Amino acid sequence: MADLFEAAGLTPHAPSPLADRLRPTTLDEVVGQDHLLGPEGPIRRMADARRLASMILWGPPGTGKTTIARLLAKAAGYEFQQLSAVFSGVADLKKAFEAARARRAAGQSTLLFVDEIHRFNRAQQDGFLPFVEEGIVTLVGATTENPSFELNGALLSRCQVFVLKRLDEEALESLLARAEAFEGRPLPLEPEARGALVALADGDGRYLLTLAETLFNIGSAEPLTTKHLGQVLQKRSPAYDKDREEHYNLISALHKSIRGSDPDAALYWLARMLGGGEDPLFIARRLIRAAAEDIGEADPMSLVLANAAKDTYDFLGSPEGEIALAQLVVHLAAAPKSNAVYTAFKAAQAAARETGSLMPPKHILNAPTRLMKDLGYGKGYAYDHDAEEGFSGQNYFPDEMERRVFYKPRGEGVEARIKERLDRWAAMRKARSGG
Repeated sequence: MADLFEAAGLTPHAPSPLADRLRPTTLDEVVGQDHLLGPEGPIRRMADARRLASMILWGPPGTGKTTIARLLAKAAGYEFQQLSAVFSGVADLKKAFEAARARRAAGQSTLLFVDEIHRFNRAQQDGFLPFVEEGIVTLVGATTENPSFELNGALLSRCQVFVLKRLDEEALESLLARAEAFEGRPLPLEPEARGALVALADGDGRYLLTLAETLFNIGSAEPLTTKHLGQVLQKRSPAYDKDREEHYNLISALHKSIRGSDPDAALYWLARMLGGGEDPLFIARRLIRAAAEDIGEADPMSLVLANAAKDTYDFLGSPEGEIALAQLVVHLAAAPKSNAVYTAFKAAQAAARETGSLMPPKHILNAPTRLMKDLGYGKGYAYDHDAEEGFSGQNYFPDEMERRVFYKPRGEGVEARIKERLDRWAAMRKARSGG
């Protein structure tokens, strides 16, 4: 009688997923990472020399990190030992290091592959250091997160970081061709639907092969159209994690597209973030900052419009309120740009730190008491509205501090008129001070 495992198809003879059956057997079969595995690639050179350095493989899901580590150990003649930071603890690490030490004593090197290495806490990461330094293990860590943020500096200093690329269309097509050759039949797809399948994988080779396996199992008599493909396969969410690096990458791309006066690119990144489930109010906050930092006095209304767009979204919600964000993105990208206020304020902050607690000049201090008047507070103050052309030209900096110029308008948009006024006032100030 069949047991529960046999009934569920989980016997040792149950077929493995297509992605596993098509796993490359040599480094030459890995696609999309020629910059690392090509003839001049750094990992290829290590494999050919059969001398491996500890490394971190950083890249999106489904780009071959585990496969490369396994094949690298095979090519260099190292024992391959694998741990997952999700399921392993300190006890597992100790066992792995003890086994590696015993192998080393017998003349066998160990490649310790740690998947999701960023999930180990700082103390656990520190635990690798002596074993890596002594050469007991050659560490190959895999992560989808930016190592600069997620890994200890001490560990990073002992490892080379290699960045794996998201698989491009050519690499994904080669995987589909390999799957069709393995199955001995073409995928039941029209050409346009085949392109849609590749796009749906979003650079993830493992996911592409999972989708292909679903289509092979369906065994459609007629090639599927793009519409039918969408009905058969449920589209997954884009690769976007609001709490991780992608969150910062995309908001940076949006901000820099606005700064670069490219409304089309800015709209694209806005759509990517909203489509990935980003909080629209987080985006609105960054857009308000862009209005102040990158546009400033060249178009002062941009800051007003940015706050209005935030309030509009707050009032309407999604999806209607997203139109206000899109309108703001276009306005900011198309607006004249000036960071003069931003840079002026940073310079003023630096000057404030340098000069400490200097008092304002006495002539601009109020004198509400007799003592303060006797001390000269307010003496000689000129009321600008009564001065010729409404400008007195008095000094408003501390007496012990030379006058400095922080704000230097760039002459874009509204700021061009501001520049004219400031230049005129500067000339009048110089003339009235006798300078």
